[in-house]
Amino acid sequence: MYKFSNQHIVITGGVKGIGRATVELMLSLEAKVSVFDIDHEGHKMETLFGKNLKFYPCDVGSAENVESAVRSCVKIFGEISVLINVAGILRYATVTETSEALWDQVMSVNLKSAFLTSKYSIPSMQRLGKGVIINVSSVQAFITQSQVAAYTTSKTALLGLTRSIAVDYSPSIRCVAVCPGTIDTPMLQQALDNAPDPRALYKECEDMHLVRKVGNSAEVAEFIAFLASDKASFMTGQAYRIDGGLGVRIGGVYEE
Repeated sequence: MYKFSNQHIVITGGVKGIGRATVELMLSLEAKVSVFDIDHEGHKMETLFGKNLKFYPCDVGSAENVESAVRSCVKIFGEISVLINVAGILRYATVTETSEALWDQVMSVNLKSAFLTSKYSIPSMQRLGKGVIINVSSVQAFITQSQVAAYTTSKTALLGLTRSIAVDYSPSIRCVAVCPGTIDTPMLQQALDNAPDPRALYKECEDMHLVRKVGNSAEVAEFIAFLASDKASFMTGQAYRIDGGLGVRIGGVYEE
């Protein structure tokens, strides 16, 4: 098993879901973790997890907020070894239904945030002499459901940002993307709460995956930790799917 002893790891969207699971795992692996999130429940995490976690109320789509948070966390925990961009939102709408304000909101949280956190964290990694950036994208960067135009666009664009960072800052900084399938998170729960038949929707989500189940945040966190470790030192510039086989099968039956 790998450790992140005394390494400083920044995680955006770390209060809930995949972000929260990643925070807890990294702390168990002896890292020092800075959490950037607008959810003020993060303050409770400082009390719960102690001195190795610091929470920064931060709009990750704001350059001023991100620059300030990075500056502050580096003063406390030292140079940044790993940046994990988990922050994300899902809004349902087709292109014609999507307002400019909604489009901008999704792009700010899902895409601009990864640009800004990378922009202000990379100089710290360069001073350290190495670093890893992990962008949490989605299986919907490859396939898509209906009525998620802004979300799919933002998650696809993250793959381009990942490649650009990997190329521009190699060999000392690696950058990869993680693309989950359906994961049991507050985002999924919100969709279930709004569904006419939540049980039927959950069953549909399970059946879409070859493994016939919905994933959990801990599984994704374990994969992220591996990619952040030296065990994955030969992996950069790529997008890795952890999706239970979602989108592998096509419909229809062939008969001779």
